[in-house]
Amino acid sequence: MKKNDCLLIIIAILLCSCSNKYSIKIDEIQVATPFEMPNIKIPDFSNCKKISIVDFGAVKGDKNKISSAIENAINKANKLGGGIVVVPEGEWLTKKIHLKSNVNLHLNKGAVLLFSENPEDYLPSVHTTWEGMECYNYSPLIYAYKCKNIAITGQGKIKAKMDIWKKWFVRSKGHKKNLKILYNLSSNNSPVEERQMVNDSAHFRPQFIQFNRCENILLEGITILNSPFWTIHPYMSKHIVIRDVNVWAKGNNNDGVDPEMSQNILIENCVFDQGDDAIAVKSGRNQDAWRLNTPTKNLVIRNCMVKNGHQLLAIGSELSGGIENVYMNNCQVVDGAKLNHLVYIKTNERRGGYVKNIYVSNIKAGRIDKGILGIDMDVLYQWRNLVPTYERKLTPIGRIYLEDIKATDVKFISKIIEQEELPVNTVVLKRIQCDTIQGNVYIKENVSN
Repeated sequence: MKKNDCLLIIIAILLCSCSNKYSIKIDEIQVATPFEMPNIKIPDFSNCKKISIVDFGAVKGDKNKISSAIENAINKANKLGGGIVVVPEGEWLTKKIHLKSNVNLHLNKGAVLLFSENPEDYLPSVHTTWEGMECYNYSPLIYAYKCKNIAITGQGKIKAKMDIWKKWFVRSKGHKKNLKILYNLSSNNSPVEERQMVNDSAHFRPQFIQFNRCENILLEGITILNSPFWTIHPYMSKHIVIRDVNVWAKGNNNDGVDPEMSQNILIENCVFDQGDDAIAVKSGRNQDAWRLNTPTKNLVIRNCMVKNGHQLLAIGSELSGGIENVYMNNCQVVDGAKLNHLVYIKTNERRGGYVKNIYVSNIKAGRIDKGILGIDMDVLYQWRNLVPTYERKLTPIGRIYLEDIKATDVKFISKIIEQEELPVNTVVLKRIQCDTIQGNVYIKENVSN
């Protein structure tokens, strides 16, 4: 080998070494499930540089400087090929945050990211969703679009100021008018770019955190306080771990986690104190979901606690892309929590999709307002008379397994109401223990096997 050739090889090795100085490793998590599930891939930032937002000009109390510093720190971490953007102790008022690939947003203990209540701070509009329909709307407070290897970690808090958002909880005439507009655009498969839903009356509240078309995601350790809408929303994403997260959000539609058309997800060791469903598994609405054709699949929820919420585990009603392989194990609903069901599967004649392979085991609860299991084929809420059924598609539901469930006081064990032309197929209940059952133990219409 010539001397020049050796020199070129050495230079190449050095360049490669420099380029990987802050490289991200990928960890793989193996999860035991009743179904076949691939390992979940998440980013490891232990080898990455820490970048403080203070070094980029963040000054407490100055929203513009803080927002600019966070943006510039994220850009720097992204350009390095891997970086940890550090939010130090103290309260930091900010506008929207848009993550980029290979970035870990880390909140130190005592840090509070306080998100502005001004809707103008979440413009320009971004490609997002509203209740299962794609559109352009206000940016989620923390938003990642087509990113890879991203994380939000630490012992700090993220908090939404609710001054304006809580006024938008009411479904006003203007809001309902815009719901109809979006529904019709979606039903006609209009281009998403034409679905601009920011105006003076739509009041479509943004999600707090949305991972949109992302992969290799870690959300760990943080506390989330308040939310304009759904709290944590993985959408069209895959390989997601949500771990040791504490959620407190008591407004309208404040689900804890809404995995939607996403795959390979682990939610563990979390605490939910909600104004709506704790875990709400979704898969898009009607024509949009049929077009995207991406089921929610391979979801594990374990060792979680619910202090309040409508349901411990809700499936639907936006499930038109299909939902399969969901495993919830070893979760607790605290005594005194207000809860409608432990497991509630909801759909209607417009949805299509399917639900199969749902496993729930080792659950402890106190009093439940309704029952252990509810399956309802006719859940339409405000949409029943607001818009017509353009295309009728029923939802096949089957292979639902519940075992080792304990509760103190319920109205029923299970209530299953399905369409006569498409019965629910195979529901297995084993070792269900309730101290008091106020009504009929089993209520069922159109169930086979």
